[in-house]
Amino acid sequence: MVAAAGDMAGYDLVAMGRCGVDIYPLDHGVGLEDVKRFEKFLGGSATNVAVAATRHGRRAALITRTGRDPFGRYIHRSLRELGVDDVFVAEVDGPPTPVTFCEIFPPDDFPLYFYRYPTAPDLMIQAEELPLDAIRAARVFWATVTGLSQEPSRSAHFAAWQARGRRSHTVLDLDYRPMFWPHQAEAGEQVAKALEHVTVAVGNREECEVAVGETEPRRAADALLERGVELAIVKQGPKGVLAVTADERVEVRPFPVTVVNGLGAGDAFGGALVHGLLNGWDLRRILRFANVAGAIVASRLECSSAMPTTAEVETVLAAKGQEG
Repeated sequence: MVAAAGDMAGYDLVAMGRCGVDIYPLDHGVGLEDVKRFEKFLGGSATNVAVAATRHGRRAALITRTGRDPFGRYIHRSLRELGVDDVFVAEVDGPPTPVTFCEIFPPDDFPLYFYRYPTAPDLMIQAEELPLDAIRAARVFWATVTGLSQEPSRSAHFAAWQARGRRSHTVLDLDYRPMFWPHQAEAGEQVAKALEHVTVAVGNREECEVAVGETEPRRAADALLERGVELAIVKQGPKGVLAVTADERVEVRPFPVTVVNGLGAGDAFGGALVHGLLNGWDLRRILRFANVAGAIVASRLECSSAMPTTAEVETVLAAKGQEG
C-alpha cells in the first residue's frame, strides 16, 4: 500500500508485524472444549504495542496485512477506534485474517492456539510495498522475530532495516513463537542477522536463548550488547526485568498484581518502553513505568483494548511511592 507523503511524516512509532483477532474465553479455568462464551478483540504483538503507545499520547502507525474478509474489516475499524493509523494496513488475496484462541488458567497458564495456516497475511508483506519514508522518519521503528519466520516478510524486514539504517530506537522484539518456525536453529540464524541492524533488543530468557544462546539474564544482556545493540532488556517474569547499556545496568522487581490473563503484559511493557525512551527518561524510571503498564494489562482479560493510559500507570506508581 502506498500512502501520500503527508501521511508518512511525524510518527512516534511505526510497528511492523503480526495482526489478527483474539477470540478469548469468558469462561476461565476450563479447556476450550468446555468454554461456552467468547469475546473477540484486536490482537497481534506488533499491533498491541502500537495501541499501547497511543495510550501514552504517541502517534503510531502499523505495517501489516489482513485477509479480504469481515475480520480484516474489523481490524481496520478497531485500529482507528484505538488511535492507530491504518494507512499501511492492506488486504491480500488468499489466506484469511488469522484468529487466535487462548485458554485461561490464572495465574500463569495461558495456552495459545494460533490459526495461521498455511501462512498469515502479515507474513505476506512485500519489500517493494514498504512505506520506507515512514520507516526512516519514525522516532521508533518496532519489529518482531515472528516477521522473520517466512518469506516474503523476512526480506521485507531486512529491507526496512536497510532503509532505516542502524539509527537509535530501532527495536527488535525477540518474540519467539516455536510454532511459527520449522526449527529453533533457523530462528537463531535469522535473529543473529537481524541484531546487526537494530539498537534495542527486548525479550524474555527463553527468547534470549534463541537469540544469543544464553538464558542467564546478565550473560544474555551482555551477549546482546556484543552484537551491537545499545540497549538490551531481559524480562525475567517473577524475578523482574534487567536493562543493560554499555554504561549502565539496572534491575527492578516485578509489580505484584492479581493476574487474569498474562498474554498482553509484554506488549503493554513495549508500548510503555517506547514512551519512556522518547521522553528521555532514565532506565530505572522506564522499567518501573513499563512494569506497571504490563501488570495492569495482566489484571485484565483482553490485550489491545486493555492497554493503560499514562495517567493510570502514574496513579499506580504514586500509590506505591515510585513516581518518577
